[in-house]
Amino acid sequence: MEPLQQQMAKRRPMAEINVVPYIDVMLVLLIIFMVTAPMLVQSVPVNLPDVDATPTEVDDDNTTLTISVTASGEYYIERDKKDPAPMSLSEVTEYAGKLKQAQPTTQVMIRGDEAVPYGKVVHLMGNLQGAGISDVGLITEAPDPEARP
Repeated sequence: MEPLQQQMAKRRPMAEINVVPYIDVMLVLLIIFMVTAPMLVQSVPVNLPDVDATPTEVDDDNTTLTISVTASGEYYIERDKKDPAPMSLSEVTEYAGKLKQAQPTTQVMIRGDEAVPYGKVVHLMGNLQGAGISDVGLITEAPDPEARP
C-alpha cells in the first residue's frame, strides 16, 4: 500500500492559477489598442485655431455631423467614412438638411482650418441655417498653457 500512497502524493491537484498566459493576452491587446488609437483621429487634416472656451459635450454616437473646411476651402463631411471626398457647398448643405430632417437630434459641428478665409465658414453657416439647421457648433483646439506669456 505504500507505493499507492506515494503515487497519490505525487498526483496532488495543483491549487495555483497560472496567470502568465493572461498577461500575454493583455499585452497583445494593449499593443493592438496602441496601434489603432491614432487611426481614430479625424481623417481630414485641419489646423484648428486655439481658443479659450468652455468645452461642449459631444456624443460619440451617430448623432453628430462634423463638417470640415480645409485651408484650401474644400468642404468635407466626416461621418462613418474613413476617407471622405471633397464636396461642394450645395452638396454639404443638402446632405446636412436631409440628415437633420431624418434625425432631428443631430448635432452639426464645423472644423474650420485657421488659414481658411472667414467667409467660407460664414457661407457654410448661412447655408446650413437656410436648410433649417440653426444650432451649429465650432470646433477649436485648447491653447497650449506653456505658450502663454
